[in-house]
Amino acid sequence: MRFEQRMYARVKFLELMADLYQTAFEDFFHRVMVTRHPNFLDVRTHGNLGDQGADGLTLSSRKLYACYAPQTVNASEVKTKFTKDLGSAIRQRNGQFDTFVFVHNDRRGVHPEVATMLSAADAAHPDLAFEQMGTRSIWQECMGLELNQVEDVLGCEIPVKPTVYGVGMDDLKPLLQHLKELRTESDPLMELPQVHDEKLAFNQLQGESRDDLLRGMRHTHLVDAFYGGGIRATEHDEVARGFRIFYEQVRKQYDDPDDVLWQLEMYVLGNERQRPQVHRAAWVVLAHFFFRCDIFEAPPSGWSPAGLVGAQP
Repeated sequence: MRFEQRMYARVKFLELMADLYQTAFEDFFHRVMVTRHPNFLDVRTHGNLGDQGADGLTLSSRKLYACYAPQTVNASEVKTKFTKDLGSAIRQRNGQFDTFVFVHNDRRGVHPEVATMLSAADAAHPDLAFEQMGTRSIWQECMGLELNQVEDVLGCEIPVKPTVYGVGMDDLKPLLQHLKELRTESDPLMELPQVHDEKLAFNQLQGESRDDLLRGMRHTHLVDAFYGGGIRATEHDEVARGFRIFYEQVRKQYDDPDDVLWQLEMYVLGNERQRPQVHRAAWVVLAHFFFRCDIFEAPPSGWSPAGLVGAQP
């Protein structure tokens, strides 16, 4: 999909998610996962058996999914549902999964009770891994689909007419505002680690693209501070995963690294012209995810611009 099509699909996705609760949410989640993962099993309730503690299973990654999508979130109900689903899964599906994924419809992020329960469950069950899956993660699964699949999942046609959008990724609005307000001039002579130069060279990033990333790198400590600790750490992982998925899709379409960066810039800002302060903040974001290797490729061990160190002539 082109950028404009992705943005249109995201708007339709968020509109759809706003009205999905209980079984309707579970049906949509099944539709996304079955389309995205051929080995996903959409477990349905059957008679006295129920669903045996699972709303879905993936065979290859051995993940068990439990859905919770009420119209109004109640802390005590969250705890009851989580405890019931986890206990049922361990009791009835012992040995069938290695990761328990709590799927929810809260667009604001992880509910504090969920974060606390995931942490407690992780400590109480060292043989299992625990994850949460909310709106951002479900959208990222949609991003991995082809155009016709997205249309089928969302139940609408995705138009091909170019459209102008503002901020490309709503999840980054608070971060961009944070960077725009706190960004200060750094020492232009500040030394950067050599590994950064190597990755830039390996990905053939030169000229203005290279300079923009290096300028952005001088302020990435602000991104680290924004995402540091608490619930935002989970948000950071989700945003990073979204960048990686989008990068891998764009990389298949464009050979020129500058074109790839252009698409990634639109992923952050949209395709509407932005004020210079916002534009500079976006490149801080790109530099952050570039140098932690969520976008573009890390050079192999021993690589240098002249070739592999120690390679035979």
